[in-house]
Amino acid sequence: MNLRFGEEYEKLRESVRAFCTESWPLQGGEAELGEREQGILWRKRALEAGILYRTVPSEYGGAGAEPDVMAETVIRQELDRAGVPHRASVQGTHMLVPTLLECGTEEQRREYIERTLTGELLWCQGYSEPGAGSDLASLQSRAELDGDEWVLNGQKIWTSNADVADMMFGLFRTEPEQPRHGGISYLLVPMSAPGLDVRPLKMMQGGRDFCEVFFDGVRIPARNIVGARGDGWQVSRSTLKHERMLIGDTHASRTSFDALVALAREVRKDGRPAIADSGVRQRLASVAGYLAAQEWAVARMLTAMHQNRDMEVISELLTTKLSSTNLQQQIAKLALDLIPDAGLREPAPDEAMMGIRAFTPGRWVSQYMFTLAQSIAGGTSNVQRNLIGERVLGLPRDPRPPAA
Repeated sequence: MNLRFGEEYEKLRESVRAFCTESWPLQGGEAELGEREQGILWRKRALEAGILYRTVPSEYGGAGAEPDVMAETVIRQELDRAGVPHRASVQGTHMLVPTLLECGTEEQRREYIERTLTGELLWCQGYSEPGAGSDLASLQSRAELDGDEWVLNGQKIWTSNADVADMMFGLFRTEPEQPRHGGISYLLVPMSAPGLDVRPLKMMQGGRDFCEVFFDGVRIPARNIVGARGDGWQVSRSTLKHERMLIGDTHASRTSFDALVALAREVRKDGRPAIADSGVRQRLASVAGYLAAQEWAVARMLTAMHQNRDMEVISELLTTKLSSTNLQQQIAKLALDLIPDAGLREPAPDEAMMGIRAFTPGRWVSQYMFTLAQSIAGGTSNVQRNLIGERVLGLPRDPRPPAA
């Protein structure tokens, strides 16, 4: 197997690397801007240079380039290496934008996509409810049409970053008399709307990355519906496809693994660096093998997606999401085994938040506890296994109890 990218892509790598060196960090007065403002400014320049979100049509802020999985991989590697702020709110860029491109109106695409790509608009996802998690079709939050407005009532929970988001894309029941998967609509909700209340939730490791959101007579324009009324379940399947791909992305796994190797070099085991222990090296090698397999599985999945090979996409999405979850748990478990005493300490508040880069002992504890939640996000691991068995391997479905 030849895993080299070739001359064409190495030239691309050099140009992206040069752009990153020239454009980041910001200089002069721009360096005094806040973190979010600096990120927005850099992403605007990267979009103009045709580096970010290349396949998004040019009329919506992208470069309108043809899909090229090798080019995307090279660019992502260089952006990650340079530490530039190329990742905006992933709920918006990786989930909503593809959904609007597939299902949205022209007005919605022009209103939301470019500002989402730059990070000027931050999004959250309003799906789960207290009584509708894995069984999302049982959701009860209502939206009733009153003239040219939807009136929203109900509650969402486990909503990532709702306390900082500008907008929400969510599912609401608009025809309660329809069957469970019918009568659900996909709506876009301004988080500043009167009657909307956001309350952060404290997780078991101390972080506050999730929120519960309450709707009490919230009014939004009738045009804020994606797809047809009552077709929200079908629209949400487009979003879920991209969410599973996001969870299966290898960036987080690669970052965690690199930090794990650094930890193994730093801590001592029997008077020597832990990485000198044959047992530790064997476990590291095993994790490295799974990571390499995941990275190339993602590349194969993107290739199938860009070539419209739908069945291969479904298969790779399911397996990649499941393997990513398992891999992150293996990495965090090995890290805790390397710091047994420190691993008993409760994470400090600044170690409990997702997205921080410093892998302190408390951060590893927080990381491990969060990997348990990844078994649920985007569809539970057991649900993924059932889908793989039924849709990919062609196994029979589990017996269902007779209807009452």
